[in-house]
Amino acid sequence: MNLGIKLLVAEDDPNMGTILKAYLTQKGYTVSWAQDGQAALDTYNEGDIDACILDVMMPVKDGFTVAKEIRKVDKKVPILFLTAKNLEADKLKGFEIGADDYITKPFSMDELLARLNATIRRSFDDGRPDKNVFHIGEFIFDYTHQTLTLGNDVRRLTSKETELLRMFSQNYNHLVDRNSTLQKIWKDDSYFAARSMDVYITKLRKYLKADPSVQILNVHGVGFKLTVVKE
Repeated sequence: MNLGIKLLVAEDDPNMGTILKAYLTQKGYTVSWAQDGQAALDTYNEGDIDACILDVMMPVKDGFTVAKEIRKVDKKVPILFLTAKNLEADKLKGFEIGADDYITKPFSMDELLARLNATIRRSFDDGRPDKNVFHIGEFIFDYTHQTLTLGNDVRRLTSKETELLRMFSQNYNHLVDRNSTLQKIWKDDSYFAARSMDVYITKLRKYLKADPSVQILNVHGVGFKLTVVKE
């Protein structure tokens, strides 16, 4: 595996959380540990998280609720649920929300690691070999260097433009929720933040119009969708 991957672990039991963080850190992951659902969501929104391990039963927000919020802004980030339950209905609910895998307590650490590695590998093989470089129509978007390239034309993007375009690119052809985008990038969903976001989206549309097949669609009152329409 390509280690150094940033992992969110949401587990309210302090003993289990401590063990998970220590074990996964020893295996090369960079681990952020949250002890309730809201803290997990805040950690996800603050950081560049590559994969999530979510306990289903947590205070404040349960794992299913956290996963639903994450899926509003990222349809592809790997999510693995931990649960003490072994009910078929719970598994089905987890997969309907968008879980990539599901492991029932008690489990061995080796099994968890194997499932996590397999889940991340599938995700990276499914169009995300390098999550920092995206091909958008004729454009190449480099998140790390904050550039948008078309042929020999290289445009330097602002930080907000970069974060917005990355979110759209990670969720290519999927709806990106407006309010969740404001919270993740602006840390605010006020009227003024919303107006600011609209200005940046207008700028991105202006840059992208050099390739007419690339569109940022506005889904009225809900959010946006980046798509490439070939004639």
